[in-house]
Amino acid sequence: MENYVAIDLEMTGLNAKRDTILEIGAVKVANKKVVEEFQVMIHPHMKLPLQVVQLTGITDEMAAQGDELGEVFPKIVEFCADLTLLGHNIMFDYSFLKQAATNQNLPFEHAGVDTLKIARSLLPKEQKKTLQALGDFYAIQREHRHRALDDARLAMELYEIFEREYGAQQPALFAPAPLLYKTKKQQPASERQKKRLKELADYHQVALQVPWESLTKNEASRQIDKIIGQYGRMPKVN
Repeated sequence: MENYVAIDLEMTGLNAKRDTILEIGAVKVANKKVVEEFQVMIHPHMKLPLQVVQLTGITDEMAAQGDELGEVFPKIVEFCADLTLLGHNIMFDYSFLKQAATNQNLPFEHAGVDTLKIARSLLPKEQKKTLQALGDFYAIQREHRHRALDDARLAMELYEIFEREYGAQQPALFAPAPLLYKTKKQQPASERQKKRLKELADYHQVALQVPWESLTKNEASRQIDKIIGQYGRMPKVN
């Protein structure tokens, strides 16, 4: 595989149908040489979970400077074109990309190669196979851990190492396979949902950062449940 896009995402959570993309990093490789890179921060319109801040170093202030996903996602679709996607646990990242594409009525069908799958097939069981552990094992230099572009570069370098050492003996491991993930377009939140969410937030004096115009039913329900879980319900009016 000489032409591909190595890609990595940072997200606000682990569920593509509920959480959102926070950062995208991608490296385009042509004839085994890096020809272009792509990096963008996405405004999540929410306070970031503490574990995300601790893991990535991305703060609420940094995220608030990010672009709107709807504005920049067509650019990543164009960047990836029809190339194979490479990543560490690529299906996880692809699920978020595919959901975003479906929400925006954009095509996003790709084959993929997974460096995690390759590592699990080739390396001893006792060897930790997280992206960061493998980067340390192979002494691959990177400036930032758990940041999208640095991790995309790391996945690319891991692939090149694996391919040089094992590609001739086990070519099937390095063959792209279709990435299949079923998505359903997320419906916009109803006016009733928006009203309830705003009333809850006002009553509990919670400062909301949500994209009201593009708010989905799932996100509205999640925000409502989050406020109720943390602060309780509003008293019933007789």
